[in-house]
Amino acid sequence: MRHRMNTILKTPITDKCAWLGKDIAQKTDWLYTMSADLLQALDDCVKQLEHKRLTAPEFSKTDISIHCADALQELAYIADELENGYGFIVLRGIDAAKYTEIQMSNMYYALGLYLGEPVTQNARGDLIGYVENIGDKNQKMTRVYETNSYLPYHSDMSDVVGLLSIRKAKQGGLSSLVSSASVYNTILEKYPEYLSYFYHTAWYDHLGEVDPSLSPIFSYYEGKLACRYLRAYIELGHERRDVPMSQVQLDALNVFDQISHDPNLKLDMMLEPGDIQFCNNYCVMHSRNAFEDYDDLTQRRKLLRLWLKMPNARKLAKDFPGRNGIPKGLGQAA
Repeated sequence: MRHRMNTILKTPITDKCAWLGKDIAQKTDWLYTMSADLLQALDDCVKQLEHKRLTAPEFSKTDISIHCADALQELAYIADELENGYGFIVLRGIDAAKYTEIQMSNMYYALGLYLGEPVTQNARGDLIGYVENIGDKNQKMTRVYETNSYLPYHSDMSDVVGLLSIRKAKQGGLSSLVSSASVYNTILEKYPEYLSYFYHTAWYDHLGEVDPSLSPIFSYYEGKLACRYLRAYIELGHERRDVPMSQVQLDALNVFDQISHDPNLKLDMMLEPGDIQFCNNYCVMHSRNAFEDYDDLTQRRKLLRLWLKMPNARKLAKDFPGRNGIPKGLGQAA
């Protein structure tokens, strides 16, 4: 008796998450202006925290309260859109001129606590990441988000990644997104001979682990596709495990990168101060172009990052282990 195999998805993805940048660049349905109710609820959270003398991330959901039913309904909509819609959303409405950086950080973290559970972003155990141009590009251990260099398309180690814009660069620094489902559909259509490779496990040098571990790039499970990709960490993982990558593996990664950079697929945007971008790491990859920054450190480009574990996240296959956060004190000092 022949068993029906459904590990590899062989038909194009037609869900909303399979968007093309050229099709949605002129749309506004991924731009969500928060209602007065939700903005007031977040403002109330800021006041509650100031009364208790608490600052992010040194507070929990029990320290704040949102009782407005309409505001809670909006938060549920945002979470659902991340899992079942485009896979990303840009929230607008926060008046950056009205709040201090600490107040914006508190508001952002409160929002994150009502959407999911913040998880650690490096070996130091940081729950808020500061994306700013302060790192030494000549140091191998400097992560690219700490510089003004181009950041290749990748997904982070959490269900959802969020960015709150505090300040823009002097020039450049566009945020760029691409749908993993659309990359998949293109591989299926134009390069089907490589498809199975992306389902094979590769050695990833996951930050926070002592040794590289195995994970596929694509995983299809219970009707949903999940993607995990950061080429530099795959190459480093194979190097550290002393398992050279074959030419067909390198060719497959080159195909993946080539498709990801297709101008028709990617969506570029400028995050204005006060804007918040959330992305589902399983179905959207993110990038950022290089930028020119100000000499004055107090004027330089700055964003606050959250990694969130989501209660409504898709189920993952056993060979595609969930990676919510970087274990504190292990592996590389990110």
